[in-house]
Amino acid sequence: MNDIVFYALLATLGTWLVTALGAATVVLFKSPNPKILNLMLGFAAGVMIAASFWSLLQPAIERAEAAGNMPAFLVATLGFLCGALFMWGSDKCVTYAQRRSALAQGEKNARLNRIILLVLSMTLHNIPEGMAVGVLYASWISGTTTITRAAALSLAIGIAIQNFPEGAIISMPLHSTGSSKLRAFVYGVLSGIVEPIAGILTILAIGIIEPVMPYLLSFAAGAMIYVVIEELVPEMSEGGHSTRATIAFMVGFCLMMTLDVMLG
Repeated sequence: MNDIVFYALLATLGTWLVTALGAATVVLFKSPNPKILNLMLGFAAGVMIAASFWSLLQPAIERAEAAGNMPAFLVATLGFLCGALFMWGSDKCVTYAQRRSALAQGEKNARLNRIILLVLSMTLHNIPEGMAVGVLYASWISGTTTITRAAALSLAIGIAIQNFPEGAIISMPLHSTGSSKLRAFVYGVLSGIVEPIAGILTILAIGIIEPVMPYLLSFAAGAMIYVVIEELVPEMSEGGHSTRATIAFMVGFCLMMTLDVMLG
């Protein structure tokens, strides 16, 4: 148990580190290159779509079939929709708070609040990612034959890959709106801190979450796919670079699919 918690901690700290590396781009570059940023977003979107199915939905369906309490498709569907609903509700809350801030505060305070809300939004998006890694390691602890340490590691690698552009997406816009490079970097780093926290808490609660593991796996998948469709896909298509971004999407999808199939 302690060894597995240690592995999970390393995996989630690794995903957080990559977020920090992405945020550090604000120190190296004055402004993001739109073409490169679109390629990164497209690649990240492909990685997350593949990881959502092979690392999360497929194991959720297999575990639900083994349990036999409910039809597997129904379990996966309910968890998936709840994950998407969670992210939709989070987005709505953040958007509402942002509008209230703009109306109630002066321009300077409103700008600060927009920065805080942007970080909050990305932080909320990172919670299901940390949970996803934690759920896979928790499944490994429980002795699930369909989930191995390699499978959990491949998901962590996929999340880490897409965390790099996420860190840049936070730090660079913050700097462009007037924040110092140091502050933009710190906010970018802080947005990913919830991943190791969510991952470890999920593992420590294995005794409670074991019966609902299929729901949690599909929940994480629904949350991540919502983020891809709602945010990554529209952003990767901006600026007339959609073809390159689509190619990057396909490459990211194939890479993550290969990792999952080979390591899983």
